[in-house]
Amino acid sequence: MDIRKVKKLIELLEESGINEIEIREGEDLVRVSRGHQINAATSLSAPQQISVNSDAKLVKPPTHNVAEEKGSNKPQASGHIVKSPMVGTLYRAASPSSPSFVDVGQPVKAGDVLCIIEAMKMMNQIKADKSGRIEAILVENAQPVEFDQPLFTII
Repeated sequence: MDIRKVKKLIELLEESGINEIEIREGEDLVRVSRGHQINAATSLSAPQQISVNSDAKLVKPPTHNVAEEKGSNKPQASGHIVKSPMVGTLYRAASPSSPSFVDVGQPVKAGDVLCIIEAMKMMNQIKADKSGRIEAILVENAQPVEFDQPLFTII
């Protein structure tokens, strides 16, 4: 990735009110952040880092999935998997004092709210796309989730 593009990202970050921006171009990943140090993901091969300034780094992501090598200790789900449509923080309830939207064993209908994912200060309701019963909840409350990460299984 061209260093001019990285500098432009830094300028955009400074002009806007956001704290972090991440751009992927092919195998290159650029994450520009303000106010804290970003740690590269640990892997068997060390990621390349090019320092642009004290708040920005160019990080080349690992080409393999470390979790696949070690094997997953979670059981394989047998039902319909509801996956995260975005990156953010998952909340199982509308507020800390509210009950969870769903629990294991609870019946749900298509369109029922399963959880909320906070992304860029926006609260996004994640709804069931199938009727059934909640077989498993695969993510803990207030944990970060990735795009396409399994969240729930419905049978």
